[in-house]
Amino acid sequence: MDISKPAARPTNPRFSSGPCAKYPSFNLQQLDSAPLGRSHRAAVGKDKLKAAIEETRELLGVPAEYHIGIVPASDTGAVEMAMWSLLGARPVTMVAWESFGAGWVTDVVKQLKLDATVKTADYGEIVDMAALDYDTDVVFTWNGTTAGVRMPSGEAIPARRAGLTICDATSAAFAQDLPWDKLDVTTFSWQKVLGGEAAHGILILSPRAVERLETYTPPWPMPKIFRLTKGGKLIDGIFRGETINTPSMLAVEDYLYALDWARSVGGLKGLIARADANAQAVFDFCAANDWIENLAVDPATRSNTSVCLKFTDARITDGAAFAKAVAKRLEAENVAYDIGAYRDAPAGLRIWCGGTVETADIKALLPWLAWAFEAEINA
Repeated sequence: MDISKPAARPTNPRFSSGPCAKYPSFNLQQLDSAPLGRSHRAAVGKDKLKAAIEETRELLGVPAEYHIGIVPASDTGAVEMAMWSLLGARPVTMVAWESFGAGWVTDVVKQLKLDATVKTADYGEIVDMAALDYDTDVVFTWNGTTAGVRMPSGEAIPARRAGLTICDATSAAFAQDLPWDKLDVTTFSWQKVLGGEAAHGILILSPRAVERLETYTPPWPMPKIFRLTKGGKLIDGIFRGETINTPSMLAVEDYLYALDWARSVGGLKGLIARADANAQAVFDFCAANDWIENLAVDPATRSNTSVCLKFTDARITDGAAFAKAVAKRLEAENVAYDIGAYRDAPAGLRIWCGGTVETADIKALLPWLAWAFEAEINA
């Protein structure tokens, strides 16, 4: 077959699934307004942090009665904070269908040593969420970043439930509709869908989650960095921008500009539409080529952000080596960076399709993907 190189290249070859591509109009000079060298507890710092919280609420449509806090250690820190602070009061159901969900299972079972019910599914599939007992506390990912499988909706979660739902939404927030009435704890990092800088997490608590915090004390020692209550009451300051530890005001400034950009493209609906268009371009490419397909088995659960692909050609004898070689060819041509599958996931590729990526760049990448495949088969 013809393996000549395509004529056009993506303008931005950054398709990493985290940290993700910056928004298209990003410019370092924008960050000159960051209050560097100032205390985050000074008025200017507090105002910036409070603005980040309020603008997050507005863009995502988070109910007024929910608390939003900026916490340390990215999405991982936010999830761990929630699990260590809230679990243990009721039986627990842990749900996993990819690497990060499996990590939360390990932490709850082996570190917190809770006798949890564990529900898992293979990569490419999803747990039957309607079959879970929501009178237990349920911990799950909304969008499995390393499997490209997402919750199709929140319909499986009952409105009336005795337990809490704790949702890792780090690759879903700003790209997928999150049903806030079905989520008691929601976490994400702004370094995903909005392409912000890493190390900061967002923790969103429903009134039911706050009630649990104020009426239950876990039996294990609580590190300072996880403490959300004092004297049996929620530490409200965390949810007004008075962070537990020192945040990067440069990263906060970057996030504020990303939120500005998000509003300029139509807010949440605009971001979802951009991600949908990006992912659909990849789906169409897979439908037109019989040597590659989506890792997600059910089209209804295909992610529109972390699109995971697998090679299906019978001539490939070592899937991992082949996928690595294809990704290496694309990087060497400055066409696509960091699109190899996650280290624990099945061999293949992972293309980030969140809203900060331009559809034109996705479409420019795909002929190169065909070129790299043919070149590697010939090799």
